Formats: sequence, C-alpha cells, structure tokens
Amino acid sequence: MEERSIYLKFFRVVVLFLLGLRTSSAFCVVGSTDEQPLSKIAMHKVTLGLRESVTIGASPVVLGLQGQDTEWVTVNIVNPDPSEDDWVAVFSPANFNASTCSPVNDEDQTPYLCSSPIKYKYANASRTYTKTGKASLKFQLINQRADFSFALFSGGLSNPKLVAESNFISFANPKAPLYPRLAQGKSWNEVSLFKLKDPMTVTWTSGYSIDEAVPFVEWGKGETQTQSPAGTLTIDQNSMCGSPARTVGWRDPGFIHTSFLINLWPNSVYTYRMGHVLSNGSYIWSKSYSFKSSPYPGQDSLQRVIVFGDMGKAERDGSNEYSDYQPGALNTTDQLIKDLKNIDIVFHIGDLSYANGYISQWDQFTSQVEPIASTVPYMVASGNHERDWPNSGSFYENMDSGGECGVLAETVFYFPAENRAKFWYSTDYGMFHFCIADSEHDWREGTEQYKFIEHCLASADRRKQPWLIFAAHRVLGYSSNSWYAQEGSFEEPMGRESLQKLWQKYRVDIAFYGHVHNYERTCPIYQNQCVNSDKSHYSGTVKGTIHVVVGGGGSHLSEFTTAIPNWSIYRDYDWGFVKLTAFNRSSLLFEYKKSRDGKVYDSFTISREYKDVLACVHDSCEPTTLAS
Repeated sequence: MEERSIYLKFFRVVVLFLLGLRTSSAFCVVGSTDEQPLSKIAMHKVTLGLRESVTIGASPVVLGLQGQDTEWVTVNIVNPDPSEDDWVAVFSPANFNASTCSPVNDEDQTPYLCSSPIKYKYANASRTYTKTGKASLKFQLINQRADFSFALFSGGLSNPKLVAESNFISFANPKAPLYPRLAQGKSWNEVSLFKLKDPMTVTWTSGYSIDEAVPFVEWGKGETQTQSPAGTLTIDQNSMCGSPARTVGWRDPGFIHTSFLINLWPNSVYTYRMGHVLSNGSYIWSKSYSFKSSPYPGQDSLQRVIVFGDMGKAERDGSNEYSDYQPGALNTTDQLIKDLKNIDIVFHIGDLSYANGYISQWDQFTSQVEPIASTVPYMVASGNHERDWPNSGSFYENMDSGGECGVLAETVFYFPAENRAKFWYSTDYGMFHFCIADSEHDWREGTEQYKFIEHCLASADRRKQPWLIFAAHRVLGYSSNSWYAQEGSFEEPMGRESLQKLWQKYRVDIAFYGHVHNYERTCPIYQNQCVNSDKSHYSGTVKGTIHVVVGGGGSHLSEFTTAIPNWSIYRDYDWGFVKLTAFNRSSLLFEYKKSRDGKVYDSFTISREYKDVLACVHDSCEPTTLAS
C-alpha cells in the first residue's frame, strides 16, 4: 500500500511536469518586478521527494463558520532537513492530481493542464525554521468555491521537489455569493425625470449554476424591499487564447451574476444583498451592503470622483513576494477604504488585477477591492494586462494578458458598453460626463472607436454637465516617462495625432491615463504648446486640455526622463491617485494624493461660467455668418 501511495503521488508530479511546461515564458517580462509571481514557479521541473519524517498540517479544517469569506489559517511544518529555499504552496482545488486535468488538443500546448498554486510563501518566513526545522506560517485565505491544501517543496521555485502534503480544508459554504461590484448602468428614464432606469448594477461571484439556484438581488429602503433577477455568465477554458490562462494558470472562475436595479431615486441610500433560491426552495444569502444612487445627469450637488490605473493586487499575509510586484496596491486600496465616506465613484483605468493568465488572482483582486466596489460604483477600463494577445484582435500583438485576451475583465466586471468585447463606453455622474476609451483597440481617425469618442464628447450638455473627462489606459496624450522620451514623442506611438483635435473641438477639461506607473500633470495644452501659464488655478475660457498620468495605483514604478519638458507641471515617482471634487457647475477641485499617507501633494482649481465653455478658441470655433 505504501509503495502504491508513493507511485500515485509520483504520477501526480509527472503530470504536473507536463502541465506547466510553458509557465514562465507565457508573456513578455521587463525585469523581475514585472513578472507575475506565480510564473516564477517552474512546475515542469517538479520532482518527487515525499518523506515520512516531514509533515505539514493546516487548521482550522472548516473556515467561515460565522459566515466569513476571509479567514486566517495556520500551517505547521516539521522538517528534519530544512533549507532556506523551502517553500509552501497553496493549492485550490485541494486535490491537484491527474484526475483534475483535462486533455488539450492545441498542437502548441502541453498534453494536459492543471492549475498552478494560488499563492506561495517561503518557509523561512518563520525565522527559526532553518535552525529548528519547525515553522508556523499564517496564510489568509478567501472563499474561492473549492477546498484547499498546502504542499511543502524544497529546491526553491526553479527546481521544486515535493516533500510533503497537508490535509484538506474548506469554507463551510464554498459556493456562497461573494465580492459584489457596483457599476453604473447604461441609461436614464427619459419619461420620469426623477427616477433612474438602470442607474446601478450589482455583479458578484458564486459557485451556483443556474441549474442549481436562481440568482437575484434584494434591495430597497427600510422595510420596503424589492427583488431583481440576475443574469449569469461563466467562462470555460477553451475561451482562453493561450498559456498560462489556457494551461497551468487556468482555474474555474465560478459563475458571474449581474442584476440591474431600476427606478431608483437619485442621491438616495439603498441597502442590498445577493441571494440564490435553491431547487428545494431554501435561500442562500450574502452579507448586507449599502450604496448611494447616482445623481441625475446635471444635478448640482457635491460630487467626488477617484481616478487611478495599474493597481493590481497584493497579499496581506506576505505571500507571493508581493512587495516585488505590486508594492503600492494595498496602500492605495486602504487609503480609499479609509476615505470611502468622501468618495462617490471610482475609475480604475486599466491593468486591474495583473493576473496575467493566472485566473485564481481575479478572485483575490475582487476580494481586495470589495469594501470599495460594494459601496460605490467601481468603473473599469481595459489595459494591456487585460487584453493584449497575438492574433486575438487587440491593437498590440504582445502577450501581456497571459492568454486572457480580455475575457476575464469583460466578464468579471460590468461596464455600460454596447459590446463588451469593445471596451469603450460613456457614463454620466451628475455634473460629470466621462468618455472611457479602449487603448487596446485602434482609436485612430476612421475607426469605429474614433467615431464613438467623437460622439461621446459631442453628446455632453456642457450647461448641465460642465466637467468633461476623457480617459484611456495607455498615454494617448503626454508623458515624460523614460521610454516615451526615448521615442521622442512623449506619448504612445500615434497616440494624440488623431485625438487632439477632438479634445480641442469639444473642450475636454482633463484627460487621464495609466500604463506609466507614476504621476504627472501637464499645463492646459494643445499641439505641444501650453495655452495657459497658470499652474494652480484656471479660470475663464477653455483653451486646452490638461493631461494627467495617474498610473501609480500600485504596480512597480516607472522612471521619468531626466530632462523635464516645458509642458510638465508636476511629476511624482510614487504611488497615488487623483480625486476630483465638483462643488457646483462653476467650481472644480483637483487633488493628487499619495497612497502612503493620503495627503495632497499636487492640486489645482478650475473656476468658470458656461459662456467660457462656449467661447471661441483656436480650432474649436463654431461657424459664423455676417448675415443679420
């Protein structure tokens, strides 16, 4: 029996050898800090080294007995022959043997594929481990619709040898509805000016298929509650475009449900919870949450907007060497949570989770932002790490999405686009009108997206919505980042050539970008020339657009060029985000805050009247006639 057990475990390792063959080469890497931590694990080199003298055990065995979706787990290790490069992997599902694998028919893929670990930590995180051979490690687990197990490896990440496996542990209800994400809906009720048609959507993840349970949201004010049905989407492995998403990085992302809450009163607080009705008539409920509905377009009230890009995720338990990959992610997240009562809507403009084909990381990301996204609309844009993959229709032929080719981002988050595969949309929030572009699809003149951008900008009623905002992931405007400077254009190639005449014609106030991991603000600018010499207060006629790079949400930072262009007003090599506060139709406050302390390090104000938006400026004058 012992020989048979060892044989079966060795067979498991052989399978894993075949499964992870392309893990570390699945996408482009720019230095070690730009490498998804899970891709560092050379699963294809795993060898068998199970030893009876080495033990690893996890407790508690059952998690979430009080309804928690996150819980700390203690992992105890005893190893008579410890080494500095020993590490512990967390697997989910817990049984990572050949029975969980599926055949793959693609000629360029490995014969079988299984999931990589969802996280890992070096055993010497317990400081006495290398001396005593004993370690007690703490892992924070979230409910991810499956059980968990832990495995001890020697040989480091590059030559791993499996030496021990733990018991299985699980959440009490692995299928529970979790991680709600609010987003703006598509339209307003044109008949009833005081009620919103689809002003708020609720998206969440569960383990319940529509054959098992019917999903819905219960919401309302006080004792008056309404139930709204939800649609359900899921993703299969064959919809991934390449490795690792299609191979070793694949993990079932569960079922994604979205409900549309209609006929809400503007600026009103509602409570809600997600539910599933099982076939036997019983109900499964989430925790209760609340949100404030959006103001009517043009409504004059205090409105506060957060904008940032490139945040990613990090592990609060110190696993995955997070400080090397997304070192500012938790600081940004925590600052937003801390100030949540003073935030109305959030825009995360691309490079969301940096899962890069390791699907388990999307659950980790939605869990991380849940306190924010469950309370205010969390609007997203598409970045290279969500979309780009060769021969998949993306504008760029790189491998930055790790084979996801946009599928995860387009499904896990709702956004009010006409076509979810074309990640551009417009949305209104009170006195703001937002035009969100997709820099991973062609934006140049004559394209479908260019027509959308012009229509979006032209549709803003500037008397009611004076604050016109453009946003995209890549820098389609201006940046003095080092690699843009080397190209000599200080922009994404072909970035602003087609768009700057639209920004000028429609008098865009501010254009935001991510992709470059730092902060930079320009003067009001048109055709490389500052059109206003002020730096902290702008008033009167709108003569040009202020361009802002706000890609310091959390990922490793990007260097500036040493020479500072004359249009660059403020630069910061640090993590941070922007907050816009509209006090009324005539007064806007812009603040850049560092994630490390939440303090303001750059700011300006805009004061103007409606006639200033209408005033004629270069390349934006309406035709006139001499006729009387």
